[in-house]
Amino acid sequence: MRPVKYIISCCAALSLLVAGCGKTEHADSSNSMAETTNVSAQAAFTVAELSQRAIERRAIEAVIWGMPAVNYDRMFEASRAAGAGPNQIAYWSRPLSWLNQTLTPNPNTIYLMPFINTTSVGPMVMEIPPAEGGAIVGTLMDVWQVPIEDVGIAGVDKGQGGKYLILPPDYEGSVPDGYIPMPSSTYQTYGLLRSNIADDSDAGIAKSVEYARQIKLYPLSQAADAPPTKFVDAIDELYDATIPYDLRYFESLNRIVQTEPWLGRDKTMIDKLRSIGIEKGKPFNPDEETKRILNGSMAEARAWIDAQMVAGYANTFNEGTHWALPVFPVFYPEAQKGYTDRDSYSVDARGVTYSFIFFAPKHLGKGQFYFFSILDEKGNDLEGGGTYRLRVPANAPVRQYWSVVAYDRETHALIRDMPRSSRASNIPEVEQNPDGSVDIWFGPESPKGKESNWIPTNKDGRFELVFRAYGPEPPLFNKTWVLPDLEKTK
Repeated sequence: MRPVKYIISCCAALSLLVAGCGKTEHADSSNSMAETTNVSAQAAFTVAELSQRAIERRAIEAVIWGMPAVNYDRMFEASRAAGAGPNQIAYWSRPLSWLNQTLTPNPNTIYLMPFINTTSVGPMVMEIPPAEGGAIVGTLMDVWQVPIEDVGIAGVDKGQGGKYLILPPDYEGSVPDGYIPMPSSTYQTYGLLRSNIADDSDAGIAKSVEYARQIKLYPLSQAADAPPTKFVDAIDELYDATIPYDLRYFESLNRIVQTEPWLGRDKTMIDKLRSIGIEKGKPFNPDEETKRILNGSMAEARAWIDAQMVAGYANTFNEGTHWALPVFPVFYPEAQKGYTDRDSYSVDARGVTYSFIFFAPKHLGKGQFYFFSILDEKGNDLEGGGTYRLRVPANAPVRQYWSVVAYDRETHALIRDMPRSSRASNIPEVEQNPDGSVDIWFGPESPKGKESNWIPTNKDGRFELVFRAYGPEPPLFNKTWVLPDLEKTK
């Protein structure tokens, strides 16, 4: 496939058509002006330049539109590299280290990620155990990370446990009694599940893992004699799911196009993707010139996405602070409803959102609530070479625990090569102040005597923060409890 030549031929044909349109019997002054304009437009760009500009524009639009699916593909490919294939569960047997390079994950819980594919096996069953001796919080999503439904204590089963039945697109079969139907618009789905840790001791972690491994995943066709669920521990693997702003991005997007059905809301992208070399049923094999153009377009796409993310942070949660919600107001309600509003489709906000997070709950604020920040109290970027203090006020409104995590501002993943990335209220060694507040410190070196409350940063880069509240309570939502900004002390 040679998309550059394809567009060149189209542009050449268009040039002939435009030239022919100028030949009329009524060559008045307006027609002469139109002919002059046509000639000027043709003289401004060569056909090759027009072709290149078209590919650049369409590549940038493809990056923005395809972000949630590419985000999914990167996680699935990382799971496969770790040894977990379709209809298996990748999990982490300890809280995450920097080796987990997903986008803004939580290192203070036990993660499980079932990757489900109904293409050849039909409906799949995921069994969530009752919340007895543990608790699962999580969501099932399709390839586009549209939430199908929440599961566990904040989900449909409400902690009673349940059999969730993931259905392929346009499924017409019956749903047996006792199953919770989860219809998906795509053949592939995934779950982001967290097994909460009551305390950060070795025994507490082991208990959380043991409870999590009670989850079952199997085809409905084998429900009478379900095979054992395969769990793959990725704790010591480099699990790189960061977004690559180069040709690999389009390779990921091509895998989604080849394996998933076109959704009605997205069919306008068929021709646009074909012009950059991605077409269902055909290999993605761009020539060298197209590769050069595609790689070059990524810098502009990334700059635009970053600018939109920074602009979104201006919509802060509490007046006078720089903590903002991680989702755009226009995006989340649409995602909850599966983009069924005929007059709105927030592709731009969706693309920016999934450039720095993964997963969207069906019901925001039920099981967890998040704040993001990239600025200190004076509105300056958080610099890894500085020293900062975050004072978490006493009586944080959470039923379970709170945590704060530092991420690399460039990749939105955990900062590489750090001994730890977070501090949380369920970590026994974290010290409280006499009034019940907690000071968390950030910087390349720990302030003297503050090691237990310190999160290290890379002195050569910027960082960003996520504050998580698990089991959030009313004072958080009605804003009677306010999280202050970071104070730079050095």
